[in-house]
Order: sequence, then structure tokens, then C-alpha cells
Amino acid sequence: MSTSVPHAPPEFLDTVAFNDIAYRRLQEIYGPRADEVMRRLATLLMHRRDALENAPQRHDGSLWSERDQWLITYGNTLTDGDRTPLDVLDDFLETRLGNTFSGVHVLPFFPWSSDDGFAVIHYREVDPALGDWPDIRRIAMHRDLMVDLVINHVSRESLWFTDYLAGSQPGRDYFIEMEPTTDLSQVVRPRNSPLLIPVPTRRGTRHLWATFSEDQIDLNFANPDVLLEFIGILLFYVEQGARIIRLDAIAYLWKEIGTSCIHLPQTHAIVRLLRAILDHMAPGTLLITETNVPHHENLSYLGLERLGDDTDTPDEAHLIYQFTLPPLLVHTLTSGEAMTLANWLRTLPDLPPGCSYLNFTASHDGIGVRALEGLLPEHEVEALLELMHRFGGFVSMKTGPDGQDSPYEINITYFEALKGTRRGPDPWQVERFLCSQNLMLALQGIPALYLHSLTATLNDHEGVERSGRLRSINRHQWEMKALDELLDSRNTPTREVFLALKRRLDIRRHEPCFHPNAAQRVLDSPAELLGIERGPVADGRRLIAIYNVTDKRQPLAVDELAGHDWFDLLAGEPWQPHDTLAPYRSLWLITDP
Repeated sequence: MSTSVPHAPPEFLDTVAFNDIAYRRLQEIYGPRADEVMRRLATLLMHRRDALENAPQRHDGSLWSERDQWLITYGNTLTDGDRTPLDVLDDFLETRLGNTFSGVHVLPFFPWSSDDGFAVIHYREVDPALGDWPDIRRIAMHRDLMVDLVINHVSRESLWFTDYLAGSQPGRDYFIEMEPTTDLSQVVRPRNSPLLIPVPTRRGTRHLWATFSEDQIDLNFANPDVLLEFIGILLFYVEQGARIIRLDAIAYLWKEIGTSCIHLPQTHAIVRLLRAILDHMAPGTLLITETNVPHHENLSYLGLERLGDDTDTPDEAHLIYQFTLPPLLVHTLTSGEAMTLANWLRTLPDLPPGCSYLNFTASHDGIGVRALEGLLPEHEVEALLELMHRFGGFVSMKTGPDGQDSPYEINITYFEALKGTRRGPDPWQVERFLCSQNLMLALQGIPALYLHSLTATLNDHEGVERSGRLRSINRHQWEMKALDELLDSRNTPTREVFLALKRRLDIRRHEPCFHPNAAQRVLDSPAELLGIERGPVADGRRLIAIYNVTDKRQPLAVDELAGHDWFDLLAGEPWQPHDTLAPYRSLWLITDP
């Protein structure tokens, strides 16, 4: 009963309010050209309104509730050789998971040339190898659909890039040419590949900006045509049933020589413009920013610093990824100390209605390392990286402004990342992994689970050898017959983890204390335990979650447990007080069963 917790209903911006906001955002982006761009934007929106009015409406009038929990997957993670992969995915969701997940993030399902979908060739087409738009719309009918707006860059096999090479419109002015002698030393990079790539054209060799790879060419948002094109693409996705739009690599969108070219004011203004368009045209559609950066930088995309000044309500992203959680949780469970995690959780600000976190431990990418900056000393980070190497993982690098390479992300499946402690592998892998997921599920925000976490997938070293990409280690493709055998056979980690997580997710979605807006407090507890209180909600109901993050039985020294009768949600029975907690054991205790 999500009504027990305050929530923000979808905001609808009437035309007058929207026009005012949109014009101010365009002034921040384009200055004196704002009038012209505003006229073109108004025409674009007018022509899309009828289609959006006919788009499916599936939400209950609130932005989110405790029932919101999402699955992350590629469109072809599950295959059977007969049906389209998207049809196989929809069937798996219906038959194996039922109502467990309220939403699904289908990673880029468009025709692509590299990076497993993130070098998009056609933004308005579905990759025929996956299925078609009816497959996508069918998934969207059953649950909330998250779609990637791959907005920073495009494949060099795209028609826009073909136009550029030929000097034809519209693509001729869609990219960023730069003299190779330009001083770009301040630019922040997530990769160690060259920033400028030489491209032969009819006008001779030109050097183009490519933040991520030579196949992913950055788009020139200083050209309003590019922004208007992506606004049309955004609305097209909503028309196809998308309820959540993920802004991929948004932090690098705007380029300005002499700056870091990350988190620039124009980038934030574009996010705020997209939010205003969604609030005006499709209220209830959620915007989430993907920014794998230190936590304080990540928080800036909620726009909290403008509250009370420029606006009375949040007007940027609805949600941000908790990029700090995945690496910090691996550190916690492999080192056996929860104090660092507890201290970080205490620093999280109280969020206003309409803002929340997307909590996750694994995704299609690696485990980001940058988010640990300022939280762990360098020797602890090095110890973590060395341990991940021992557990079969790799480390991807980035190039800093000083030209030096440094770790960017760990490439490993999350199940394998928790196969042991700093002493090495041990028999506690399943329990340790389930503890990590139980902990993530209890935190304030909306949880998202990668499909390979549900299936306890092992490192795919063969996939790395085939593709030559380190990230393939965590992007295994399951043949459904093989996966079904593991899920239906007794005594397999796949079955044990899948059933345990499904049960925990089904418990969680019925518990009001897990509403994303319910208060969160970190309890005082020994370094070997993490204690969290969620709530109180209606009638004083509150939940205490406690985790033993070590491989040893620990004293259950949490003062808040005294003087109350508790019900153990995970055990499904009244809790009998005891003095110790078993290794990697989790407790979800409520005061009002």
C-alpha cells in the first residue's frame, strides 16, 4: 500500500508554463538563437501530440512505489533458436518471473555496429536479429519499459555519418571537427583511446571528436538541429511504450575548448529541457541519467542545488544511478568491514519528492572504480583490483588530463566478484552474493537487478576471446535449453540464487517500508554488521535490516532491537531474539506484521 508514504504525482506542465521553462533552457543553451529554436520546437511538439495521446498509459498516478523493481537485460541475453530473442525475453518474464519485476530495461535494441548496441546505426528501428517494434510494444504492455537514448554519439555506419562524409545535409554539420593541434589536455575521458580520430572525407582528412571509440562519433549539440532530432527520437520512444528514458553517457554531451567537457552547464540545461518536455507531453515518464562519476558529481543531475532559488520543485532527472554502491559493496563483503559503507550511506542527502536513486550492483558494464574516489584510500582500491584479478576479472583503464592511465572499471560478473574474501575463494560464495543483493534491495530508492545476477552467471572468458572486449565477460548469452536445465535441476547455484532472489523480490514489493520515499537511517552497530532502518510509515510501521558482512558468526549488538516484538520477513515468522548472526545472514525485521 504505497499510499502510506508521501509521493509525488506526475507533474503536468501546461502550455504557458512549459513555454516559459523551455525558452529559458534554450537561452542557456543557445543564447540569442533561442527564439528560432523555440519556434521549431513548438512545431515539433505540436505534430507529436496526437501520437502521444494514443500511447499506452499504464501507471497508477504516482511516480513510483515499493512495487517498483526493475530488471536489466540485453534483448538477446536469452535465445532458443526458434523465436525472436525479444519474444523469448517476454516469455521468460511472464513464465519464470510473473509479477516479480514491475519494469524492464532492455538495453539498446537498435541496429548497431559495435559496443553491443551503444554504437547506434538507426535510432528508430529495431535490430531485426532481435525482433521488431510489436515485440517491444508487447513487453511495454506488460511492465514499465526503460529505453536508452544513446545521445552523446552515433555509429560511423549511420546515415548521418554517411552524409557527413559526402558533405550532405543533415549530417554534414552533426559532428565536431577539431584541429589535431588543439590543446584538449583538460578534457576528462572515460577511455584511453585517442580523443580525435582522423576521417578521410571529400574535403580531405578531418579529425572528429570520439569520446568512447573510433566507431562512436560524438554529436555536435551546438547545432540545434541535433538537439531537435533527438527530441523527436525521445518522443518516438515514448510513443512505442517507453515509460523510463535512460540518458546514456549524458555527462559528456557538451564540448567547450578549455574546459573538462564534462557536466557543463549546457549539458544540465539540455537534461532540464528534456525533463520539461516529458512533463508537458507525457507526464509520468521518468528520466534517469547515466553518469559513472564520483557521487557528488552524480548528485548534480537531480538539480538539488537550484531548489529554492531557480525552482521550487526538482526539474532535472527523476533518478540517478548509485554508481558508488557496486564497488563499495564488493569491498565491504570481501574485506569484512561495513564501516566505510555505513559512513557513505550516512552522507546521502534526504531527497525531495520526485527524486530518487536507482540502486544496483551489476549491469551490462563493469563495476566502476571512479565512484570510490575520496571513499577508499589508494592502497584499499589497489587491494580490491588485485583481488578481482585473482577471481578472474579484468580492469579497464581511462586516460586522465595529465595523460596518465588509471583504473576506470572492473570487468567481472558480480557473482564471481564475491567468490571469496581477501584470503581467497571459500565455500560462502552463494551466501555472500545473496547478502549483497539483500542489502541493495533494502536501500532507499528503486532496485534494479541485472539478469546475470538472477542466474548467478560465471565469468564468460570465451566471450572475451571471441569479441576482444573485456566487458564481454559479463554479457553472456544464455541458450534457453541450457538455462532451463540449470533452473530446474537441484543443487545448482543458478537455481538456488534465482529462487532466493525471486522470493526476496516478491517479499519486498509488498512491504510499504521499502517505498522509495520511505526514510532511511543507518544504525550504530559494530564494524562487522550493517544496520539500516526504513520508515516509519503509516501507523508507525518500521523495518530494521541487519547484515553480517563477514564469514564469521558475529554478536548481534544492535540497540534498536531491544524492547520490541519483531516479525522476520525473510523467514516468514515471528523473530526469536538471539545473540549472534550467522555469516552473511540478513534480517528484515518489521514491527507490525
